[in-house]
Amino acid sequence: MTKILKEGFTSKENLIQFSIKDKVVKEVINFYTEAPFPNYEDEDDKSTINLKGDKNILAKEFKDFIGFNKDVLEVGCGTGQLSLYFSIGTNNRVFALDPTIASINLGKTFANQNKIKNIKFVNADIFDDVFENEVFDFIWSNGVLHHTKDPSQAFDIISKYLKKNGYILVGLYNKFGRLRTIFRRLLYKFFGKSVILLLDPTVRNLKKDNDLQIKSWIRDQYEHPVESLHTLDEVLVWFERNNIEFINSIPSSDLSNDYGSNLFKKSNKGNYLSRFFSQVSMLFNNLGKDGGLFIVIGKKNEK
Repeated sequence: MTKILKEGFTSKENLIQFSIKDKVVKEVINFYTEAPFPNYEDEDDKSTINLKGDKNILAKEFKDFIGFNKDVLEVGCGTGQLSLYFSIGTNNRVFALDPTIASINLGKTFANQNKIKNIKFVNADIFDDVFENEVFDFIWSNGVLHHTKDPSQAFDIISKYLKKNGYILVGLYNKFGRLRTIFRRLLYKFFGKSVILLLDPTVRNLKKDNDLQIKSWIRDQYEHPVESLHTLDEVLVWFERNNIEFINSIPSSDLSNDYGSNLFKKSNKGNYLSRFFSQVSMLFNNLGKDGGLFIVIGKKNEK
């Protein structure tokens, strides 16, 4: 069996812990300890987690593409719901990494209660570089690296874990697409929660009596202490530096806006102007409405 983790960790059941010392990471840990995101509902079980995952088109396509008997890493798993979704109904070996032990414990408890055996939770900082090189077939890091002290370096670290011909999916706040959220954040500072309840489309779609989920979303979008904004071209530089071939993106890099039925099929990365206009278009569609997150998928080259 391939050795996944480096030496120096302590393990208890499906939890692996490393000592976290970085001040910026501790600030993020304190933030998520107060209101873990996303939280579980009382009625959640394997079927509800699976249903939620299937409703997320990106997550479902990723899970279907993974197939079976693969090694999968989610970087910044939070409470672990997505990693659990990738585990349920498969024989894949899923590792879920996050620095916040309060969030990790929610996922670990859920896995134990629902007898999900093919997942391990890793409580560690990305920058501690805790995995061996080239051990994962698939890596998912969506909405995470922009909450680190150095997203570029963080990407370099997690890219090392990817096997040759392995796939990586990274999601980041877009420099253009997030402008609507930034504007709402400014209003939030002056007018408080009421303006978010009125203007934020995600909050409006949540159950009115689910105060915990609403609180978690508002904190994550409007109060996070560490946040940076990025572009498609910036990520393409990260890819080239780490020998990763561009496969696809949301929004489309060549303005086609036709993702077809397979996001993991090689597509055209366009040019600077097409990527620029594609990102600006996020201001006028659902991508910008719900936080301005853009997705880039890559495949590690053999050489």
